[in-house]
Amino acid sequence: MAYQSLRLEYLQIPPVSRAYTTACVLTTAAVLELITPFQLYFNPELIFKHFQIWRLITNFLFFGPVGFNFLFNMIFLYRYCRMLEEGSFRGRTADFVFMFLFGGFLMTLFGLFVSLVFLGQAFTIMLVYVWSRRNPYVRMNFFGLLNFQAPFLPWVLMGFSLLLGNSIIVDLLGIAVGHIYFFLEDVFPNQPGGIRILKTPSILKAIFDTPEEDPNYNPLPEERPGGFAWGEGQRLGG
Repeated sequence: MAYQSLRLEYLQIPPVSRAYTTACVLTTAAVLELITPFQLYFNPELIFKHFQIWRLITNFLFFGPVGFNFLFNMIFLYRYCRMLEEGSFRGRTADFVFMFLFGGFLMTLFGLFVSLVFLGQAFTIMLVYVWSRRNPYVRMNFFGLLNFQAPFLPWVLMGFSLLLGNSIIVDLLGIAVGHIYFFLEDVFPNQPGGIRILKTPSILKAIFDTPEEDPNYNPLPEERPGGFAWGEGQRLGG
């Protein structure tokens, strides 16, 4: 019975969020038994000179050994990736995939100039940033200590990383890429004389977009953006 409930819950996760989260968990499991992080990390020389192309993808999938940092990242990745896909990208799977590709491309480009070997955490921060800017009136609570509105969430997470002794370069990269996407997609097209620069290729629309949505699909409510004590919130006036 528990297995069936878990299976149904898993299948209710929208496809892109389900695929990415599952790939991250399976990659971590594989590192425990089959492979090492040295086969996964971002290394331009190995990618472009030795044609180890898989590193362009695997460096986004490994979040370190199982522990607090891994669980923290997985929870935020799952929650905010899912809420984006079920919220502002509802019925626009191709656009969501294109955001993944655009964000991954920019991070890879920036990764050539900074000493980062794994970019998954930066990608998570990018998702959090885009969600937070598209839900500016949601009030957040972080560990019961801080109350703030959603746009401050990426900066609060960066401060938390600093307190844990982690480098904030990863967080800054995620925020920068998230802001570039948000500006090009949500801000610039609405300015006088602005145009939409980011256009999803038709091949992605043909592959991922379906003509009709499942009427029985039950989306994750955005009214509980964090889902846990450190990210819980509600809309102003709600």
